[in-house]
Amino acid sequence: MKIVTYNVNGLRPRISQYGSLLKLLDSFDADVICFQETKLRRQELTSDLVMADGYESFFSCTRTSQRGRTGYSGVATFCRVKSAFSSTEAALPVAAEEGFTGLLVENSGLGRGETPVVVAPGLEEFEKDELLKVDGEGRCVMTDHSHFVLFNLYGPRAVCDDSERIEFKLKFFNILQKRWESLLHQGRRIIIVGDLNIAPTSLDLCEAGPDFENNEFRRWFRSMLVGNGGTFCDVFREKHPERREAYTCWPQNTGAEEFNYGTRIDHILCAGSCLHQEQGEQGHSFVTCHIEECDILTQYKRWKPGNTLRWKGGQRLKLEGSDHAPVYTSLLQLPSIPKHNTPSLSARYMPMVYGIQQTLVSAFMRRQVANEIKSDEVSNQFPDGGTTIGSCTDREKRPFNLCDVPGVPHGSLCSSSSQEIEVNISTGDKIRGGPGDKVSCITSITSGSNYSRTTSNSETKKKAKKNQRSQLTIMSFFQKSSILSNGVDNGTDSSTNQEDIIETTDQSNEPRMGDNQSQNLSQGDSQRYELNSSAPAWNQDEVNTCSSEKNTVALVEWQRIQQMMQNSIPLCKGHKEPCVARVVKKQGPNFGRRFFVCARAEGPASNAEANCGYFKWAASKSRGK
Repeated sequence: MKIVTYNVNGLRPRISQYGSLLKLLDSFDADVICFQETKLRRQELTSDLVMADGYESFFSCTRTSQRGRTGYSGVATFCRVKSAFSSTEAALPVAAEEGFTGLLVENSGLGRGETPVVVAPGLEEFEKDELLKVDGEGRCVMTDHSHFVLFNLYGPRAVCDDSERIEFKLKFFNILQKRWESLLHQGRRIIIVGDLNIAPTSLDLCEAGPDFENNEFRRWFRSMLVGNGGTFCDVFREKHPERREAYTCWPQNTGAEEFNYGTRIDHILCAGSCLHQEQGEQGHSFVTCHIEECDILTQYKRWKPGNTLRWKGGQRLKLEGSDHAPVYTSLLQLPSIPKHNTPSLSARYMPMVYGIQQTLVSAFMRRQVANEIKSDEVSNQFPDGGTTIGSCTDREKRPFNLCDVPGVPHGSLCSSSSQEIEVNISTGDKIRGGPGDKVSCITSITSGSNYSRTTSNSETKKKAKKNQRSQLTIMSFFQKSSILSNGVDNGTDSSTNQEDIIETTDQSNEPRMGDNQSQNLSQGDSQRYELNSSAPAWNQDEVNTCSSEKNTVALVEWQRIQQMMQNSIPLCKGHKEPCVARVVKKQGPNFGRRFFVCARAEGPASNAEANCGYFKWAASKSRGK
C-alpha cells in the first residue's frame, strides 16, 4: 500500500492544473492520498471536486464563522479501491470520522463496537466547547483501515507574536495527543500524515538559528519520538537520518524554491507493533517490518530546472503548483481484511452529490415532457399547419409595410409614403423591392410567430437593454463624432446600421406613441426620424490615422511614467540591481507602508547569487481604507 500526503494549497487550482480530479489522483499512483489545505466549504463540495472513478473520498471542512477562517484549511482523504461495497481491500476504511474529538459525528465506529459516546475516549477531561473549537477548523479526518488508524492532519500555524493562535495550537496538539494515547492503549496502530506546521530539528530548516530547537512546539514534537522516550517514529528520518536540505515547503513570495531555501513540515509518523506473531521480540516494529520506503516527491515542486530566474524576469512568471511537495511511504505485507462497505462519511453520500445523482433522470424526463407539451400547444393552435395574417395564409405573398410591423414604432424608419417590400411570409425572403430597397433593414416574418404587439414590444425592450450594456467600439466612437460634427443629429445612434437603430429605438428620449397617434403623424414629423442619407461617409484612412496618433501619444506618456518610476527605484547593495517594491500587509503601525527589497530569490547567506537582504522604506506611505 502506498500512502501520499500533500498540502495542495487549494484543491480547485490543483484540479485545474491537472485538468480533472481523476488525473490529479492518478498522477500519484497511490492507494491512499491525503490532501491538506483544500480551502473548501461544505456547501462547495460538488461532484467534480469530491468524486473520481475508482476512489472513495472523506472530507472535513471548516465550520467556524471567525473572520479570516471561513473557507480556510480543510483536509480530504482519497482511497483507491476496486469496489466500494463488500470489499476486502485494506485501502477502503471500515470506519471514518471527521475531526478527532468524536463530537462531529454521532458514532465514529473507531471504537470497535463500543457503546456510542458523545466525546471520544480519553478526552473526557476537556470542556465540550474546547473540543468543538479545535475540531471546528476542518483539520483532521480519521480513517480506520483495520490494521491501523490513519490521521490526515493539517496543524495550525502560529507566529511568535500571535498569542491567541499559539494558545489554540497548544490546545490542538494537547487534545490530539490524548486521542492517540487512548487508541494506543486499545492496542491500535497509528499512522499520522500531513502538514503539522512543525520543523522538529535544525536539519529540517534552512539556516536554523541557535534558539531554533527551544521552541515549545518543536520540543513537544521531539518528545513524541521513540528516541526521546515517546511512541512514534519519524518515518522519513528513520529511512534518511542524515539527509540535509530535504525540505517540503518553501515561501511563495520570495522565490525560495530556486535555491531550495525551505523547511520540512510535512511528516509521516507511525506507532504500534508489527503484524507478525513475533511482534514482542527485539527488532520487530511497524517501521522495520512493514514500511519499505519514505521520501519526498520533488517532481511536484513549482520550480523546475530551466525556469527563468527571478531577477531576469522570472518574477513575472506564474509558477503552477503548491508551495509544498508531497511525501509518500510504501507499506509491505498487509493482508486483506474481512468484507466491508464504504463508511457513511464518504462523499458519495453527501446531499450535494447524492441528491444531484438522484435527480439526473428526472431532469431529462422533465425536459422531454416540456417538449411534448409545447408541440401539442402548437399543433392545437395551428391545425392547418399555418398561420393567417388578415385574409392571407402563410403560403401567400402580399405587399408588406415596415410601418405595420409590431414592435417597430411608426414613423421611426419610414415616412407616411410607406415604402413597400414584398416578402414571402413563410420564409421571410424578399421577393420584390422598389423604393423599399433604400431601407437598410428587411423584417423577416416566419410561420408560427405570434404577432401580438405586447410580445414584440417586450423583445424590443430586451434588445434595447442589451444594447445599453454593450460597450461601444473605438470605430463607433469615431463614426459618431464625424456625423455630429457635420451637423447631423437625428435623435438616434450615429451608426449607419439600421438594425441597430431598430433595436435601440426604445432608448430614445422621445415618448412611445400609441397606434392612433402614430397614424396621425404628418409627413414632416415622420421625416424627423429618418436618417439623413446625404451625411458624408467617414474616411477609413482618417480613422486609422487618428487612432494611430492617439496610440502614439499614449505610448510616449506610458514610457515617460515608466522611466519616472524606474528612476525612483533604488539599487540593492549586493548586486547593484533594481529592487522590487512591496507593501506591509500585517496589521500594525506600518500597515500599508511601501518598502523596497532585493529582487533576487531568497537563499542561504553563503550563496552570493541569492537575495542580499537589502531593505529600504519608500518615501511615501500608502494607507488602505
